[in-house]
Amino acid sequence: MSVYIELFLAFLQIGAFSFGGGYAAMPLIQEQVVGKYGWLSLSDFTDLVTISQMTPGPIAVNAATFVGENIAGIPGAIVATFGCILPSCIFVTILAHFYLKYRKMAMLQGILGSLRPAVVAMIFSAGLLILIPALFESGAVSFIAENFNVRMAIWFAIALFLLMKMKWDPILVMVLTGVMELAAQTIIRFC
Repeated sequence: MSVYIELFLAFLQIGAFSFGGGYAAMPLIQEQVVGKYGWLSLSDFTDLVTISQMTPGPIAVNAATFVGENIAGIPGAIVATFGCILPSCIFVTILAHFYLKYRKMAMLQGILGSLRPAVVAMIFSAGLLILIPALFESGAVSFIAENFNVRMAIWFAIALFLLMKMKWDPILVMVLTGVMELAAQTIIRFC
């Protein structure tokens, strides 16, 4: 099968089944690009998540563009991105029509309410998929000294404190933790 067809179908599935936004899509993206096709390693996937969050636009679309470009250049980026957004365009058009027609219906409100717990679970799962490889070198939870990344755990704790208690802007927290890691690596390199 052509790589363009594989890219299109992989991101078509991601676009069709990733309800709840970019974080909810992360487990699906990982399954396709790391597990099924092996286009990225787990470490590369973590970098992909970081890059997708830092660039403007939806995370899933940024991921599709990044993976497509890595695998098959600009045409691959276009094909993967189109595959990712096509289901949303179709679903939103159909849903908008029916929502405007039936928005006051109790059954519709019940369906939307029942999707919330699943979306929260997918977002939590995506957070773990990002957190575990960042904190544990092997990608598996193990508190052996060689496997546990203390510095990343400290950055995580600081970021969590600044976001939750101090209510800092997430972009400012990302920049700050990036600067702290850069400073730590510079100090380690010269000491």
